[in-house]
Amino acid sequence: MNNKGFTLIEIIILIVMAGILLPAIIVPFVAAVKGSGKPEMVNTAMFLAHQEMEEFMKFRYTNAALNPIALTVYADVDPANFPDYQSQWEIVYVDDNFNVVGDGIQATNHRGYKRIFVRVKDPMNDTYEIYSVVTFFH
Repeated sequence: MNNKGFTLIEIIILIVMAGILLPAIIVPFVAAVKGSGKPEMVNTAMFLAHQEMEEFMKFRYTNAALNPIALTVYADVDPANFPDYQSQWEIVYVDDNFNVVGDGIQATNHRGYKRIFVRVKDPMNDTYEIYSVVTFFH
């Protein structure tokens, strides 16, 4: 006979093969869709870190806002606009090689350099850090 179409066996084999192959195709696709938000989180975290750094950099060296302080605990950056992003910061005295002098807070033989460190944590708990150094010019 010259019948065109599929037999029941062919359809069953197709369904079984689809059941085996589809998960292998769908799992990487779902993982890619979940990970697609990561670049946005990285950009947001770095933006927030730079924003906090700019807040410190607007002060002169002798301003009390730049007094050395040990690493702070994590705090919400801007809960209204950026929930789930947290930051911490530290200001310490450093030497010519930017190594912390003494305990960094009560240093006596520093060269007039203060290192400002800002760390931001994104909603996936990945951290992003930036450093800057300020000095006292006469």
